[in-house]
Amino acid sequence: MSGHSKWATIKHKKGAADAKRGQLFTKLIKEITIAAKNGGKSDTNPRLRTAIQKAKDSNMPQDNIDRAVKKGTGELPGVVYEETTYEGYGPNGIAIIVEAVTDNKNRASSEVRNIFSKNGGNMAGSGSVSWIFEKKGYFIINKGTIEEDKLMGIALEAGAEDLVTAEETYEIKSTTADFENIKKALEEHNIKLESAEITMVPKNTIKIVGEDARKVLALVDALQDHDDVQNVYANFDIPDDILKKLEEG
Repeated sequence: MSGHSKWATIKHKKGAADAKRGQLFTKLIKEITIAAKNGGKSDTNPRLRTAIQKAKDSNMPQDNIDRAVKKGTGELPGVVYEETTYEGYGPNGIAIIVEAVTDNKNRASSEVRNIFSKNGGNMAGSGSVSWIFEKKGYFIINKGTIEEDKLMGIALEAGAEDLVTAEETYEIKSTTADFENIKKALEEHNIKLESAEITMVPKNTIKIVGEDARKVLALVDALQDHDDVQNVYANFDIPDDILKKLEEG
């Protein structure tokens, strides 16, 4: 999980600064719209609260956020989006889950299937790989932000399940129920979060090195770049030094 999480963080930082900002805004608007279907008040809708915070972190104008919420609640007319999930395998047998929000499931399914096949992977039936993953609260914190013992005390007291120390970061896992409590506790201690999200964490990982690492990330990138794809989860683990080389390359 650590390798994929770091890659996702790298992609987020790069994406926020490059020409794909328009695509990023489109995906954030879709997430806000879908989340708002369950209520337009962020204080009683955790998913909407998280989606709005991501939009603000990406410097989306407040007017765009407000319109997306109103489209979700039906106060404004708009495209009807549906959520759908795809499962499949990538190079070296890595398991992949793709979450999408689309106005045309048939088109999205065909295009996602094509991305898999063009990048050394293949789509699989529902339930084929989902059993490998668990929905968890997940936080990434830069190691220079706080000492490990202090962070562990704060996180565990707030309900964290686990804290793992990587080369440059701390990674905290929690149940989805404890996610908000932990996030609030970290923010109250002014701890900067590189990432804070409800995500799919794999129960086991496959270590990928060399050219295979490039192939795996090419597939993940291609999936993430599709307009309808909101999230991509995979169980690969790529060593930090290889990730850095690929990021630079």
